[in-house]
Amino acid sequence: MIEPSEQLVTVFGGGGFIGRYVCEQLFRAGARVRIAQRDPRSAYIIQPLAPVGRWGLEVADVASRDSVRNAVKGASAVINLCGLFGRAMHKVHVEGARNVAEEARNAGAAGLVQVSAIGASLDSQSNYGRTKGEGEQAVREAFAGATIIRPSLVFGPEDELTNRFAGMARLPFLPVIAAKRNFQPVYVRDLATAIAMATLDPQRFGGQTYEIGGPQVMSMAELHHAILELTGQQPEIVHMPDFAAGLLAKFGWLPGAPLTRDQWLMLQRDNVPGGSAPGLEAFGIEPTPLAAVGHEWLGRFNRGGKFAGRRINLTATS
Repeated sequence: MIEPSEQLVTVFGGGGFIGRYVCEQLFRAGARVRIAQRDPRSAYIIQPLAPVGRWGLEVADVASRDSVRNAVKGASAVINLCGLFGRAMHKVHVEGARNVAEEARNAGAAGLVQVSAIGASLDSQSNYGRTKGEGEQAVREAFAGATIIRPSLVFGPEDELTNRFAGMARLPFLPVIAAKRNFQPVYVRDLATAIAMATLDPQRFGGQTYEIGGPQVMSMAELHHAILELTGQQPEIVHMPDFAAGLLAKFGWLPGAPLTRDQWLMLQRDNVPGGSAPGLEAFGIEPTPLAAVGHEWLGRFNRGGKFAGRRINLTATS
């Protein structure tokens, strides 16, 4: 195993929500980090986390083989965090994943971590799940020792999950789509720690697939209730019938639409680890529940401010 202080890790998508926490864990381990982004300015937020001389930025697009080759040059390990919804899914999830895996192999990298998603499958009804499955296959063909990590929904301070639901809860009525669908949300710091560990120790974690979930399975309705508990909001929750949600999804191509057709197809199945693949326990990580940390960023939605409901009685007693 290469000592962390001797490692140079290229992180594609390092400036994103999950990426910034992965980079933080790599810095803590002593590794040097090269963040590869189409727009490196989006990664400037990482600068306060990085020791002087231990990080750098590289303009790169996973769909461009030449830029990927430049980004992985000299890297001892590579992480691919890139994913999106929309017309470019095949280009990013499949062609991009193949580019990263082949160039990481050609550069002599010891480890590669491909971040996929629970539900990734060649047989998935959704384009997202199917292209993620095709991307996993492409990575395995190019880099047999790659580690594939499939997370469930990810929550954390900058997420587009809990923050979005809390923002919607400012309305008198809160519609819940796919209320009975089950998820196993995972805290972004737990996921990032697992990704960093797999990256820095490919001899231990390489060649395997991990499905990462949090400490509890929650239905979509239960997830909304948990968020309301943290924010102190009290809208009336309305379970949207499937036929209405399906109709809404047909207009998902419109700008600003709350639900795309592909997302609706993904909601037809539970998003929980299947049990056949190891999870956070393989990394020795105790999963963090939403209730333990959610107030750190969701408290701002509370009418009384971030610390409402968490005040301590400081009145002296005689």
